[in-house]
Amino acid sequence: MSTSKHFSAAIAAFIIWGFFSLALKPLHHYPSLDILFYRVFLCVILMLGINLIFRRNVLKETKDNFLAMSKKQKKEAFLLTLGGAILLTANWFFFIYVMNHVSVKSAAFAYLVCPILTTVFAYFILEEKLNKWQWTAVALSVFSCILLGFNHLMDVFYSVIIAATYALYLVSQRKNKAIDKFLLLTLQLTTSAVILLPFFPFYRGEVPTEISFYVYIAIISVFFTIIPLFLNLFALKEMSSASVGILLYINPLINFFLAIFYYKEEITPFQIVAYSLIFLSIIVFNVKTIFKSKVETLPLN
Repeated sequence: MSTSKHFSAAIAAFIIWGFFSLALKPLHHYPSLDILFYRVFLCVILMLGINLIFRRNVLKETKDNFLAMSKKQKKEAFLLTLGGAILLTANWFFFIYVMNHVSVKSAAFAYLVCPILTTVFAYFILEEKLNKWQWTAVALSVFSCILLGFNHLMDVFYSVIIAATYALYLVSQRKNKAIDKFLLLTLQLTTSAVILLPFFPFYRGEVPTEISFYVYIAIISVFFTIIPLFLNLFALKEMSSASVGILLYINPLINFFLAIFYYKEEITPFQIVAYSLIFLSIIVFNVKTIFKSKVETLPLN
């Protein structure tokens, strides 16, 4: 089966996430937990509504398939779904905190570390094999992260936490194929909401009164949560975790240019070299996929 549409879905997801700061930065004066609470709760309301109104047949089919599973398969599906929800919740909180209270570059750096961790986790946990081009790309990525982490140990610390949670999410969901992807995402976000709900009365701030807050939360929920996460899960149906993971570099590359040209953050020669290597590593890692796609699109005589 051709993976071109899955490859395109992964690219689209990370391009969308690359512009996340445009919707998140205007909320920097709100507590990170408040942004997380409202984001998750609104996502759940929207996705439950879509499933209950428009996808009843899928719900019935998924229920029948789940009941037909063995006890071991049911347990695995349950643990992967629950684990994915916990990892997503942790990833979102740390990302929002770092983006709004540390720096855009620190948040971007997390998604430079993430592809490396994803590749390592996939290699040891899923036993995914890499070709020589892909190992070369990983080596370039490691070197670029060393350059970016030079004299920025706190950035590295925050970034590793963010990166590890999402890398483990990607690897775990590669195995979670038993449930419809949109429904899987709904279950994970609902689980995330259940996890957060007991903390809401004690850790929420004042109820936001500005309309702009709810507008940005709606944009974040639909365009920067539901759509890219679904595209990500769809891509994982046919692509390896490492292949999806390496495309994460699209996200920080966009963040990097936003940090320079939009947020006017300072840049060093090390960073220019490092991000150039990252761009090169994306091409090198996907060189076979890129050339295969070109061959497939050549007109036949």
